[in-house]
Amino acid sequence: MEIKEKQKKTKEEVLEIVVVVLMGLVILLTACATWIGSLHGGNQATNYTKSNNIAADGNARWNQAAQSLMSDMQLVDRINDIRIELTYAEDNGHMEEAEKLQWKIDEIVNNSASDELIEAIQWADEQEEYASPFDMEGFVDSYFEDAEAVLAEADEVLKQGQEDNANGDAFGLVMVIYSIVLFLLGISSSFKNEKNKQALIIIGVVGTVLATVYMLTLPLPTGFSLSSFFGS
Repeated sequence: MEIKEKQKKTKEEVLEIVVVVLMGLVILLTACATWIGSLHGGNQATNYTKSNNIAADGNARWNQAAQSLMSDMQLVDRINDIRIELTYAEDNGHMEEAEKLQWKIDEIVNNSASDELIEAIQWADEQEEYASPFDMEGFVDSYFEDAEAVLAEADEVLKQGQEDNANGDAFGLVMVIYSIVLFLLGISSSFKNEKNKQALIIIGVVGTVLATVYMLTLPLPTGFSLSSFFGS
């Protein structure tokens, strides 16, 4: 009888040790998951803010490009108006007036037109049928290339922030599982039936293993380095 009681006490002691060790391990894992999850949350906030700032810059560049396009369209209209006067002067033999108008066109082009616009004007002049410089393939899009590149960068940063948010939520799920495990291990001591205790401990072990394996599959925060937290 005494041997059975001793064996029973030994099993209870072993189960208690297992519970204590497992609880300590889960607490450490929970702290780790909380820390990494908070880093993801910090990166998320940083990337969202950075994305908004970059997008604001991109929108400003887009508006500036639209204004430049409108200004160049007005410049081309002005050149075309003078060209009409030039043609009229040439057709009527007013050569002095024609020279004056041609000089005016040259001055406007040289002083106000960009190299890209000059190239587009030359392209339009070379076409057999009437064509606007803005009909040249890719010319209008070239005004917005810089803005589109900045806006694309903003989208990439936003996607990174969304990934950080998703990863932070994933670490939150891991913490929930660890919390459940801690709860099960905590109440296991209140059960007198040894099988019930063992069942709760087994569930706790399985939950810990599954949560840990899942956590190890999750990416670490961008720029994460243990050495950076120790000043090295």
